[in-house]
Amino acid sequence: MALHPRSKGNQIVGFRDGVLHVRVTAPPVGGKANEALLSFLALVMGIKEGEVGLMGGERQRNKVVAIYGMSLQEVTTRLERVAIVRQRRPPG
Repeated sequence: MALHPRSKGNQIVGFRDGVLHVRVTAPPVGGKANEALLSFLALVMGIKEGEVGLMGGERQRNKVVAIYGMSLQEVTTRLERVAIVRQRRPPG
């Protein structure tokens, strides 16, 4: 997963070359962007924040995130749906 901090809004951009790109407004300072990423993922997936964990990449743009209680296929399907819905929304 590639994290893009200091963005204009929190957004699931989608998958590129097998990597999920996520934008968050928080800066990459003091773990704020990581916290924002985990909170945002929980929100868009409809799960509790405690069911999402950062497993690697704490100080890097590329992250490894665990979603507890779901299969990889279910996680991928949910995130793809969110990315598609966001891309179809009209600007503004």
